[in-house]
Amino acid sequence: MPQNSKITFFIGLLFLILCVINGFFTEEITPSFLRAEILSALTSVILILIALMWKEINPVSSKKENLIGEQKLYIDDQFTDIIKYELGWGSHQILTATPAATLIIYWNNKTVLVRGLSNTIDFIPGEICKKALESGKPISLVNTTLYPGKFEFDSILVDIPSVIIYPLKSQGFVLAGGWSKRCFSKSDQIWIYGWSEKIGQLLNGSIKIK
Repeated sequence: MPQNSKITFFIGLLFLILCVINGFFTEEITPSFLRAEILSALTSVILILIALMWKEINPVSSKKENLIGEQKLYIDDQFTDIIKYELGWGSHQILTATPAATLIIYWNNKTVLVRGLSNTIDFIPGEICKKALESGKPISLVNTTLYPGKFEFDSILVDIPSVIIYPLKSQGFVLAGGWSKRCFSKSDQIWIYGWSEKIGQLLNGSIKIK
């Protein structure tokens, strides 16, 4: 528990104890006294709850795992220069602005982009990736050690701590691997999902290139 949450917890606990002691030693109980006691007790309980939930409110930054791989940049030659620029710019932003260590785009049964720390430029999807494609919904594995099928990502990075898979309709997906467990915040996910949606429309021709 962080130091700030410990202080908040003990302050709330102290106020609650003082509130109980004050009730025991009060000779005359009036309606106004009861209201004050209830408000004091509620305030103390709220402080205790805030302290207990501090990790969720202000999460501690996760330490990077010692991942073994090579820094790679691979973009398939089939795309126009404009699309290559978007893939290069967007992937750089994802790796810079989020805790992603590696980024892969799989499209039409082929790996078309690999950027960041990786051991392959020819990723073969397994059951978890196929499930994302079939359901059409993103899959976020905050701690891959809890999933027996995590070995499908070993070709990218062995024991990669966390993974986000965003399906691009039924034609492919964007896969982001994190430096540590539970490293992707809600804002990170929104940023990755938003760019992935744009890439899916771009590759599918929904966004016209002039």
